[in-house]
Amino acid sequence: MGRVMTAILLIIPVVLFGAEPPSNPEGTALAQAVYDRPNGDDFSALVVMQLQGKESSPRQRVLYSYAKEKGEKERWTLMRFIQPDDISGTGLLTQDHPGDESDQWLYLPALNKVRRISSSRKGGRFVGSDFFYEDLLDREVEMDYHYLQGKGAVGKVPCEILISTPRDPDNSVYSKRISCIHRGILVPLKVELFEKGKDRPSKMLTARRIKKIQGYWSILESTMYDLESGHRTRLLTKKIKYNQGLPDRLFSRRDLTDDSNEKAYRP
Repeated sequence: MGRVMTAILLIIPVVLFGAEPPSNPEGTALAQAVYDRPNGDDFSALVVMQLQGKESSPRQRVLYSYAKEKGEKERWTLMRFIQPDDISGTGLLTQDHPGDESDQWLYLPALNKVRRISSSRKGGRFVGSDFFYEDLLDREVEMDYHYLQGKGAVGKVPCEILISTPRDPDNSVYSKRISCIHRGILVPLKVELFEKGKDRPSKMLTARRIKKIQGYWSILESTMYDLESGHRTRLLTKKIKYNQGLPDRLFSRRDLTDDSNEKAYRP
């Protein structure tokens, strides 16, 4: 998350590729380096989510986010809302397994039910935000072709332009992602997301206020834009704490309905 600018001073040239998927060794190597960027064995964070329409006042939500590296490309995450009252207690548990295998469950306190998120809902919006359920999944390097196109910039910050396309078009709602990656810290500063059947990006993710905390580069502010509606979702990380030794039980379906075990590990 475990990944805003009012103006982006970068126009990324769009390359039209033939039938063969775009890929080169440099692109794959960069994608792997970004994926392997140290992020601790686990972390917990206090996050403010702000949702704002093109002409409306922002609505605010507060949540805790937890993540744990299980090794061998196994990653578990949990998001738990605490404000406002109408969604307090809502939780999303994600267990990313090696390969194209992930499990997601959503707990809705008002219904007292845990619902499994099917793979067909990857393009569904998470609690009405501009993040799709797929955006919250871990995506391994091998699932995409990666093409390093060249150098660019976000504002005055230089970056590397990486184009990623799914090897299996059926396992993503996106046909292409164009990322502008800061080579020094291996963080995507901007990602343009192309949905299937569209020749222009429909969404854009940006990152700013990147700071090293406990030795790890941490994104303290990120925004997902819906480029078609003008709606956006901003995530502001207020507190973050790494390597607490989060227990596995925090990431179980059983504890998804009960947040009492989480409180000792909140930052």
